[in-house]
Amino acid sequence: MFMHVPFGSRRTHAAAMLLALGLLAGCGKRVTRIDPASVTDLSGRWNDTDSRLVANELIRQSLTETWLARHSATNAGASPVVIVGAFRNGTLEHIPVETFVKDLERAFVNSGAVRVVASPTERSDVRDERRDQQENARADTRARLAQELGAHYMLQGSIEAIEDQEGREKVVFYQIDASLVDVESNVKVWTGQHKIKKYIERARIRF
Repeated sequence: MFMHVPFGSRRTHAAAMLLALGLLAGCGKRVTRIDPASVTDLSGRWNDTDSRLVANELIRQSLTETWLARHSATNAGASPVVIVGAFRNGTLEHIPVETFVKDLERAFVNSGAVRVVASPTERSDVRDERRDQQENARADTRARLAQELGAHYMLQGSIEAIEDQEGREKVVFYQIDASLVDVESNVKVWTGQHKIKKYIERARIRF
C-alpha cells in the first residue's frame, strides 16, 4: 500500500541525508603537510626519497674516483664539464626519471667540483633566446653566438628492479648503475652502482 509522506517531512529527510553525506565526505580525507626532506615509504615503490638519496650517493662516489684528478692534470686544473644524459627505467614501475636526472644535476652542481651544462631541451630554449637577442637586444647586452661550453663527459645509466613475493610479504630490490663517458672518445672514465632493498609486509585482513 502506498503511504503518503507529507512534503515538509520529505524535504527535512532530504536535507538530513545531504548533511550526513557531507559529513561523511568531510571525514573521508585528512591532509597533513610534512617536511619534503622527510623519509616516507607508503607503498614500498620507488619514491622521492630514493631519488634524492641515490643521486647524492652516486655523485659522491663519482667525485672520489681518479678520473677527476686525471682530468685536472691534463687540463691545467680546469674543472670538467658534464652533461647528465638519459637514465633508462628497466623496472615495471612508473618512475619519473626526469626527477632523478634533476637530482643528479643538483648534486653535481652543489658539489662545486664540476660544471654542468644544460640538457638538449634546455639548450633549445636558450638558443632561441640568444637568437632573439641578436635582433632585439641592445648591442652591449647581447649574448654572443657560438660561445657554448662543450661537455667533456656524459653521465648516463639505468634503474632495474627485481621483486620477490610470497603471500603478504614482498622484497623489492633496486639496482642503479651509472657511468661517466668521455664524449670525444666514448671511453668510460667511471662506473658506479647503488642498491636498495625493501621489505614490505602487508597487514593481515581481519573480519
